[in-house]
Amino acid sequence: MSAVMLVVGEGLLADHMCKDLSSQYLVFRQTDFGAIVPGSIDLALVLHDAWNPAVHQKAEEVFQRTNTPWLRGFVSFGEGVIGPLVRPGTPGCSQCADMRRIMTGHDRKEMWAIQKRLELEGGMRQDPLAARTSLFHLGHLVLAEVQRFIRGDQSQSEEKVCFINLKTLNSSWHRFLPVPLCQVCRPLPDDTPEMARISLKKSPKVTSDSYRSRSLEDLNEVLANDYLDQRTGLLTDKMVNLVHTFADVSVNLPLFEGDERTAGRTNSFAVSELTAILEGLERYCGLEPRGKRTVVHDSYNHLKNQALNPTEVGVHAKEQYERPGFPFEEFDPDRPIDWVWGYSFLQDRPILVPELLAYYSLGCGSRGFVYETSNGCALGGSLEEAIFYGILEVVERDSFLMTWYAQMSLPRLDPESIEDQELQLMIERMRAVAEYDLYLYNSTLEHGIPSILAIAKNRKEKGMNLICAAGSHLDPVRAVKTAVHELAGMMLSLDEKLEANQEEYVRMLHNSTLVQQMDDHGMLYGLPQAEERLQFLLDDHRPLRSFNEEFKWQATHLDLTDDLQDIIQVFRKLSLDVIVVDQTTPETGRNGLYCVKVLIPGMLPMTFGHHLTRVTGLDRVFKVPMELGYTKEPLTPEQLNPHPHPFP
Repeated sequence: MSAVMLVVGEGLLADHMCKDLSSQYLVFRQTDFGAIVPGSIDLALVLHDAWNPAVHQKAEEVFQRTNTPWLRGFVSFGEGVIGPLVRPGTPGCSQCADMRRIMTGHDRKEMWAIQKRLELEGGMRQDPLAARTSLFHLGHLVLAEVQRFIRGDQSQSEEKVCFINLKTLNSSWHRFLPVPLCQVCRPLPDDTPEMARISLKKSPKVTSDSYRSRSLEDLNEVLANDYLDQRTGLLTDKMVNLVHTFADVSVNLPLFEGDERTAGRTNSFAVSELTAILEGLERYCGLEPRGKRTVVHDSYNHLKNQALNPTEVGVHAKEQYERPGFPFEEFDPDRPIDWVWGYSFLQDRPILVPELLAYYSLGCGSRGFVYETSNGCALGGSLEEAIFYGILEVVERDSFLMTWYAQMSLPRLDPESIEDQELQLMIERMRAVAEYDLYLYNSTLEHGIPSILAIAKNRKEKGMNLICAAGSHLDPVRAVKTAVHELAGMMLSLDEKLEANQEEYVRMLHNSTLVQQMDDHGMLYGLPQAEERLQFLLDDHRPLRSFNEEFKWQATHLDLTDDLQDIIQVFRKLSLDVIVVDQTTPETGRNGLYCVKVLIPGMLPMTFGHHLTRVTGLDRVFKVPMELGYTKEPLTPEQLNPHPHPFP
């Protein structure tokens, strides 16, 4: 029996396709959706010589209701577009494809505005490049897709879109991922305490000396293929930087507000590319809830028996909130806010967390009460791996800020005592290529998790004088490697920036309120005049300590979950909670990649912009320096370092 086709549309493309299809299939023709769509349609085609977004939206509505698979073809700004093949009930519709296509363009705001206008005005007029020859070529490609579908072969348009240059007739297929927030094909499940509950499972390490449950070789099969595409990708614009000391690759995360680059820095360009993609996915997951729909909106006072007290994670001081123009409002326990479900390991139960603490883009402009960054966000090949690295990032930032605020004279470490040839070669390359010396300090705090504070000191006459970084890991050598790669990514690139804007940073040196952006912190300490603020660390009169003398943590497990449970147990003894919010999205979950946000109330959250410092409510910053022997008595707020921190 011949297949039954429906063609909806008008113009040369629709006329041509009806003629070609009629010789092979039973074809019904409609110019629009005003008539009743025939039943028992094998495949519907929506074909136009121009772009009419409202027609595609109507097609989604009609064909979702009738459970009819459909394919579109149209022309937009001199380009033919085919696909995707939409199967009702399956994520990945035309609206998802349009969103990905618009987001990858540098003119995304303008294109979004045009799409909304066309929805109201009834679409574009005839495209000037939609000539008969080009439309016939477009129809030929559509026909090939129809034939594949009818034969039951794999269609090229499954989760893909084809773009045809109507001048050259060159065409290319591009994969896109369903959009989690799509209102047509991807309804999100409600966020519930049951979904937030975490029961740690085994997560075997890739090798005995690894701290990963998935190898990069394994992930290499899917990362670039699923996520990196110039026209429809979640990530775009791969760039290889040949100037930096080590292998540096960056990719672009296109956001509606603008582009955000994420970088991978390792000793291999291939590995750096994969790392950059993973960093981009982590950033994407942390922007807003895309895996669960937020449903709890209430005040803390109504929810306090099952909610985190926001003041326990540190808030701004009262005088900060009272400043004219300060972008946040003091926390009001009676004001309703949005909450998401996380999991408390100390209380062993789901717990409500303010959404603006769980997703770091939500504080500004939404009557938020704090500035929250990506602090504690991590991506892993298992949920356990993601939690492990989320904790390490919180520990890294906390130890750095604790050192800075309390001006702790940390033990200086001897790099030559590190028994790792790769790291020794990295340090030597940093000296030879970038002309920076490396100073390492043990910033481990009361929990005992190895933490490193690193300072790179310039030996050249020009460029950045000092650059700071940090690292934390159960293996202190890995912590150092992380810090060295971070330092190397800033050395040569920031030298020119400092020389070009030196007067601006000198003004920041004398007026800390001018330190407003993330980059300002690191650039300020590129000035030679700022070095005196780090003399509590740079003092050369202290003896160097070996790594074996300083670091006592023994990690011999073959399963990463065992390491994670050791860490959680240490925090439990210190009465420090580990709260985990699962940020995993369908895009990452399809490849077994998990993303989390870790909050450890009491630990210092990283902030950028000196006016946005958060220490109120965090008593550890006053007590821990004394417990570790750096001060003789608890610190007072007045004794904390008043200068902007140097974390870049």
